[in-house]
Amino acid sequence: MQAIDLHVHSTHSDGTCTTKELVDLAIYKGLKAIALTDHDTTAGLEEIMEYAKDKNIEIIPGIELSTEYFGRDIHILGLYINPYNPQFQEHLIVFQESRINRNRKMCENLAAQGIDITYEDLMNTFKGAVVTRAHYARYLLDKGYVKSMKEAFERYVGDHCKAFVPREKITPSQAVSLILKAGGIPVLAHPILYHLSDANLDKLVAELKEAGLMGIEAVYSTYAPSEERYVKRLAAKYDLLVTGGSDFHGTNKKDIDLGNGRGHLFVPEELLDKIKTAYLSRYVPYEKNRKSVLFFDLDGTLLNDEKTISPRTRAALEACVRKGHVFVISSGRAYSSIIQIVKRLGLENCSPLISSFNGSQIYQLKNREMLHSAKLSLDIIAKIRDLAKAMGLHLQSYSDTKVLTESINKNVTFYCEYVKNDYELLPDIAEEGLESYKLLAIDLDNRELLENFRSKVEELCAGQVQCFFSNDWFLEILPYGTTKGTALRFVCDYANIDLKYSYAFADAENDLPMLEAAAYPTVLLNGISQAKAAARFITFTDNNHEGLAPFLEKLAE
Repeated sequence: MQAIDLHVHSTHSDGTCTTKELVDLAIYKGLKAIALTDHDTTAGLEEIMEYAKDKNIEIIPGIELSTEYFGRDIHILGLYINPYNPQFQEHLIVFQESRINRNRKMCENLAAQGIDITYEDLMNTFKGAVVTRAHYARYLLDKGYVKSMKEAFERYVGDHCKAFVPREKITPSQAVSLILKAGGIPVLAHPILYHLSDANLDKLVAELKEAGLMGIEAVYSTYAPSEERYVKRLAAKYDLLVTGGSDFHGTNKKDIDLGNGRGHLFVPEELLDKIKTAYLSRYVPYEKNRKSVLFFDLDGTLLNDEKTISPRTRAALEACVRKGHVFVISSGRAYSSIIQIVKRLGLENCSPLISSFNGSQIYQLKNREMLHSAKLSLDIIAKIRDLAKAMGLHLQSYSDTKVLTESINKNVTFYCEYVKNDYELLPDIAEEGLESYKLLAIDLDNRELLENFRSKVEELCAGQVQCFFSNDWFLEILPYGTTKGTALRFVCDYANIDLKYSYAFADAENDLPMLEAAAYPTVLLNGISQAKAAARFITFTDNNHEGLAPFLEKLAE
């Protein structure tokens, strides 16, 4: 069994290792997973997850929030938080502003004691970090004012020193609530370190459990065996998950090593399995056997980068269909392209509904029935075509079976190979009878040009079209009021299933309306940040590593 470490800090707060160094060290030590839990910031999460995505290690997005309870510092960890949640980030900005005010005052207090320091000097020394008292101690040590970090705390920045300034903090219960709203698992960090009496610690845990606490850090670097047993008894008493971590800070805590603490720490991977199960427990409505509508984007979501579905994901999907859930493919692709994928992957038996062209066309495969369609007028197509020509952009339209283009170039040939669709060369894509479900502007080299084109199209055809990127190369142009979100609502009505039982699985910008419409918006780990900001759930792994499988298995139970 491999070890994990669910409490780790980087240079984005008061650790001395960069996120890259943390990943490399964790791999060297053979850890299966680590949680980055910097103080009051998620600044390092995107870069650590990007660096680790092709490596054999899982990164759990986390945070450690500083709170106050009757004059004591209490820390609450959040595991599997959604760092893109806008409301959560707004709260973090308030926390950071409080730190800034506190740090300015502490610099003034240190200067009054003869220390050559300004707030600007401090921030330039620790660029990009959320500055804590450990940074002050490091600064004083490096400048020769003290001989150790310990001395810096004892003489200058400890709780009872003249330079110390307390910071406005939220309560532990408020921190638990914030983490829950950000989709995370709230955990009481290192409870033994607070030196509370047994009765007061029990009272704190009871209060936090009432607020929604889900875990307690029972395996920790500095615990004696008896202390670990005591915290585990608390966990059992209040039905809390057991978590564990080193609280690794690099050289700021020289006696604490990543993964094994002071040499004897071992946090087993089975604890992480239980945490994931708890995360997924929120994924099914109380009416567990109710049928749901499951909307799947294709590229980057249901399909891996090889355009296939893993055996585990397929088995889970088929189990969902057997249970009665309605399987819907929702893609920007043409119906003719989607049906090729359905046949190639043998998904006909799942009897999917197909929402093609980003919702402009909805088709019932089992009955071979068109349920809904919406097209752009020839006048609009001509206007946008002329603008694309003036800007030197490739623009294509669609028939029911082919891509329609006025020129053959690398953009259209790339696209047709990408989606396995044929093209037809025409002198005029705005010719009578060629109304289209959508237009697609493509530029493989210049996203900025597409952005500029988008702005001009939305101004030229205000109230008639809407535009979304499906990736960095493709700008989708749709009839106004037609999106993957309107398609999801249409299908819920068609299937007579309440919208509160709707699930959307996605990764890109053109999926945003679908994510906003669904009761359970779920974004793949490889999804763009805007999609994750709209998500209620983010998968543990990406589309190439069976990201959907655990969620579909939960729905199929």
